[in-house]
Amino acid sequence: MNRLSGKHIVLGISGSIAAYKSCELIRQLVKLGAEVKVVITPSGKEFITPLTLATLSRNPVISEFFSQRDGSWNSHVDLGLWADAMIIAPATASTIGKMVSGVADNMLITTYLSMKAPVFVAPAMDLDMYAHPSTQRNLDTLRQWGNIIIEPREGFLASQLIGKGRMEEPVKIVQTIARELSRTTSPLSGKKVLITAGPTYEKIDPVRFIGNYSSGKMGYALAEACALQGASVTLVSGPVHLDINVTGVERINVENAKEMYEATTKRFADTDIAILCAAVADFRPTTLSDTKIKREKDLLHLSLEPTQDIAASLGKMKKENQRIIGFALETDDEEHNALDKLKRKNLDLIVLNSLKNEGAGFMVDTNQVTILSSHSRTSFPCKPKQEVAEDIIAALCDIL
Repeated sequence: MNRLSGKHIVLGISGSIAAYKSCELIRQLVKLGAEVKVVITPSGKEFITPLTLATLSRNPVISEFFSQRDGSWNSHVDLGLWADAMIIAPATASTIGKMVSGVADNMLITTYLSMKAPVFVAPAMDLDMYAHPSTQRNLDTLRQWGNIIIEPREGFLASQLIGKGRMEEPVKIVQTIARELSRTTSPLSGKKVLITAGPTYEKIDPVRFIGNYSSGKMGYALAEACALQGASVTLVSGPVHLDINVTGVERINVENAKEMYEATTKRFADTDIAILCAAVADFRPTTLSDTKIKREKDLLHLSLEPTQDIAASLGKMKKENQRIIGFALETDDEEHNALDKLKRKNLDLIVLNSLKNEGAGFMVDTNQVTILSSHSRTSFPCKPKQEVAEDIIAALCDIL
């Protein structure tokens, strides 16, 4: 499922050293199914050649008002009607000033002034220019007009200030565009989605625990995919070393099965969809030692008790308008066990993956799944977990 399939995107490029990033931006837009037409300012051509841009976009690059000496011309009005979105990246201080003032002295600005679709702006300039009151005033004006300004989050890497005028990376720009365009077209737009991810750690003593090898990558990919389609996501995460790279996701960190159970059951009533991707421990020690258990004997006997069954509990709570997707990691008789779990726990879909399949399971960036319902079965080849997430979301959208 390509999130931008069939979308028409006008990419405006102005004269900045960051213009080299436009190549990767075009690649990602095309990969996601968009058709891209590039409009570049005369100064922009000093940083990147139209031939390169035309090759990547598979469309002629537009720069001048008149395309030939025979009187034929490029219609900025037609571009404005054709586009589903316009991205100006990089957007220099000069270009931003012209956008606000309506100085239509090049094709990029005239196209912007004719645009009927949403406009995304990725500023690119040095820190002093960015911080100048005139630039900040112009950016505020564009925001007031409904333009979407895409900038890096502020932060520090060593002694270098990150953000403040630096053009956002292409992957983040594409994510923002996909999310905003999906808000009005995706069945997930406006939905509240609850997702569990990662392992749980069940303590034995202050330094030891019972756990598993789950990395959380599948659940985090699902959270980002849902957010990019306009959903409001609550991610209940076990202990993992991952970050969320999109907006629209509230992350709740938990450690053990009891904490995950409490967090999910508390929020489920106000949820449209629950995706239970976490690898929750089935058992925990009946007692927890306050001090480190010493190695005094050859054998240590642990008494274990079942943890709360999150999927079964939510299945009992589920209302007619709610949907639950579960996961099953099996090692034998996979489909029979997965379908049994689907029925017993009142799930709508179950995602089956097997440790027998190379490239599937824990601690890897790929997965191979079969999505099952009470009346359907769809198997997929091994692919990156981000793409697996999109397959799962597509199956979910079919039952909404």
